[in-house]
Amino acid sequence: MSASPSEVTQLIQRWQAGEAGALDRLLPLVYADLRAMAARLLGREQRQATLQPTALLHDVFVRMLGGGVDIQDSTHLFNTAGRMMRNVLVDRAREAGAEKRGGDWQRVDLVDALQLPIPERTHLGLLDEAIDELEQIDARLARIVELRYFVGLSVEAIARIMDVDKRTIYRDWAFARAWLGRHMQR
Repeated sequence: MSASPSEVTQLIQRWQAGEAGALDRLLPLVYADLRAMAARLLGREQRQATLQPTALLHDVFVRMLGGGVDIQDSTHLFNTAGRMMRNVLVDRAREAGAEKRGGDWQRVDLVDALQLPIPERTHLGLLDEAIDELEQIDARLARIVELRYFVGLSVEAIARIMDVDKRTIYRDWAFARAWLGRHMQR
């Protein structure tokens, strides 16, 4: 992030309070980091070859700005962006999986790289449901899975974003992987 998290948080709060120009000052500070998140995610998505990082990020901005999302701070901004990127890709996968568009699209590429305990040909819609169920158990675990799996962030980066000790993130990541492994075996 080119600006400090506190500076970003202040601009977010001003923007959320309706201050004219706060969003204009905020976007240049976070745009490069958010676009890099989108690029990392799409770099691992062979089936999303038609979607460019800028387009994914702009779709996220449209959803974020048009959906009345209440963002509190820089951590919440990145978590929300990660979730929205996930939602955009899940929506696109579901559309591609429709029978009129060629059938059963499945995710095959990123699983091995992140050593997730899920079968190699996991259906993205099923993974989405599993993450939603995990979120009901522990929202932080679900955020960690989203940031690791869909955004491609390292444990260290997640620890910085979530303002949590990296040992906690390692522990939570191990638990979340084990939980997903059991859940996806059903």
